[in-house]
Amino acid sequence: MSTSFPISLPSTGTRSITIRQQSVVAVGVSPYTLERQVQRHQGQIWALDVEYAQLARAEAEALVAALCSLNGREGTFLFGDSANKTPRGTGAGTPLVNGASQTGEDLSTDGWTASVSGILKAGDWIGLGSGSTSRLYKVLADATSNASGAATLTLWPRVKTAWADNAAIATSYPKGVFALTTDGADWSVDVAHRYGLKFSATSLP
Repeated sequence: MSTSFPISLPSTGTRSITIRQQSVVAVGVSPYTLERQVQRHQGQIWALDVEYAQLARAEAEALVAALCSLNGREGTFLFGDSANKTPRGTGAGTPLVNGASQTGEDLSTDGWTASVSGILKAGDWIGLGSGSTSRLYKVLADATSNASGAATLTLWPRVKTAWADNAAIATSYPKGVFALTTDGADWSVDVAHRYGLKFSATSLP
């Protein structure tokens, strides 16, 4: 049976996750005045370095098989920040995108519990889309819902492709679509038959 992407990785505990934001910004510095000129481009993605250690054979081989099924950079998988599965804000309500054709840093939303200060906090994750369209965003500023349950979220990366009106917003362990940065995964087995495994990946824009 052929593999359908994106896959879900086995729920195996990680030793460490390094998450980096990658932006495309051109900077020119005058050799005479040292003044800068900055040009912001559209490219913004998440980059990951993930490491697993001291895994027993059963959990390790399930993970190895999942990574091998990606066939290097060909396939995609869903991944989220397992250390921050829930928001620091209340996240109460059934949040939705409020209006189509929205792009940029600010996203109008509704469906939150009304009149809550800190409905989401700076640093919280949200997810939009499902399956191959899943995208992961970080909230950049505290958000408060108004009396109608609406709130404006400031996000990174910027919303590049507009979401449909009333698209669902995930606040509990949201995930995005990622792909490996190399054409293969690495794993090791020590003398005690404990596995170590690591990989690097980037999100789809």
